[in-house]
Order: sequence, then C-alpha cells, then structure tokens
Amino acid sequence: MLSRDALHEHLIRTRIAGDVATSRENNLDHYSSLANGDPYYALGLTFEQPWSFRDVLELMAKSAGVVADPRHRSGQDTIDPERTIAALDAMAGRIAAALSRERPRLLFATGHPTGLLAVHLPLARFAAEHGATLLTPAEGWSYAGSGFGRLRRIRYLGEVAMLDDRGGFVHTHDAAPMEQMLDELGEEPPDLVIADHGWAGAAGEAGVPTVAFADSNDPGLFLGEAEGKIDVVVPLDDNVLPRYYAPLTEWLVTAVSRAL
Repeated sequence: MLSRDALHEHLIRTRIAGDVATSRENNLDHYSSLANGDPYYALGLTFEQPWSFRDVLELMAKSAGVVADPRHRSGQDTIDPERTIAALDAMAGRIAAALSRERPRLLFATGHPTGLLAVHLPLARFAAEHGATLLTPAEGWSYAGSGFGRLRRIRYLGEVAMLDDRGGFVHTHDAAPMEQMLDELGEEPPDLVIADHGWAGAAGEAGVPTVAFADSNDPGLFLGEAEGKIDVVVPLDDNVLPRYYAPLTEWLVTAVSRAL
C-alpha cells in the first residue's frame, strides 16, 4: 500500500496536484464566466445562491487550493495535494457506503477518455467484483454535441460511459448525455454516480448521489458540492498522462476496501 507521504509526493511530481499545468489565466477566465451566468461552465447544474467572481475564487481556494489572492492574475496556479488526498478519502467512504447496500446500482461516466478513464475503469471493475450492478443506459443515443456540432453517441467501455464521435472517444463538458441516461432509468436511478464534467453535474442536479473528479478550471462542480448537490469533488489535474493516475487509483480502491 502506498503511504500518504508517497502519494503526496507523486501528486506533486506528476503535477496532478501542486503546480499544475492549468494556468491562472484559464482558471480566472472560467471563474468569471461562471459568475456571469455562462451555462457551459455550470456543467448541468443550477445554483440557489448568486456566486460572484470573488465568491467563486474564495471557494476554489478553499476546496481546491488555488491561489487565494485575486491580484494574482497570470502564470502559475496550484492544487493542494492534501485537499486531493482528503477528498479521495471522502469519496472512498461514499463508494463504500454504496457498495454496502444490497445489490447496489452504480453508474460511471467520464468526459476525459485520454485521462480520467484510467481511474474510472479499474474503479468500475472493483465495484463489479464487490457486487455492484454497473448500469449502461441509453447506449447508442446520439445528439448534436457542443463544439463542432457533429453527431455524438453514448458508448461504453468496461461499463464506463463516454461520448463517441466518428469512432473515437471525445472530451466533453456536456450534461445532455447524463440527462438522457437518467431519463431512461426513470424511477430507478443509480445508488451512486461516479463521474466528472457534465456527467457529474447533471446527476447532481437530478438529485442522484454523486461523487466527482474536477480540475481547478471546472468550478461548477465545486459550487455544486458547496450547495449540497454533489457529495464529494476531488480536485486534480484531469488530463495528465493516464499512467500517472495509477497510484491515486490504488489509494482510492484500497481506501474503499478498508471501509467495506
């Protein structure tokens, strides 16, 4: 088992946390866009309270560990690795609680097929091995996605939902696919959704228990957590080399095992 200190060092070395690749300019642009009501950055969520730019920055400093000083406008930004590890432990508790139910029904989805899929696949496999039914609703459902507006379809790999565009899995912030999946499930929603981006936001907005991964430039999910719509959000760089996530995934799976 990886020690906490070793995981902390790994997160910094691989820039999953610490001095991350996501720039300060990009973070602040997204915080401002969300505060100004751009639905793209809400990731399928609506919010009960008004969130000003300063409010969003303060929350992101508290929840993810970005630089709190609003005068820091450009260059390097950060994610606190201790916040990442603490959120992983909290996520493990929620997953263990779901797996402790009789015949639990879980739903996995990612908008990061070149990054976070490396976390979702082994976690989904672990859940199935511990008695979970992994749901695959709306497979093949298509819509004109954001970006170029080409037709995109829900497709599963290892029971993890992603979007397919002309034969390739694609990055997405869209909430529509998860909204369709939950609509198909109807009155039998999942016991827990493990997701990111709009997949997580739409599930939380629908009142489904949800845990999520989010980068420092995805403030919508952290606002959802603050307002109680998402149970746990793990702050991390969501698109480093897939193999870099292996120690983090090992930590999460081991923590779930210990909690069962």
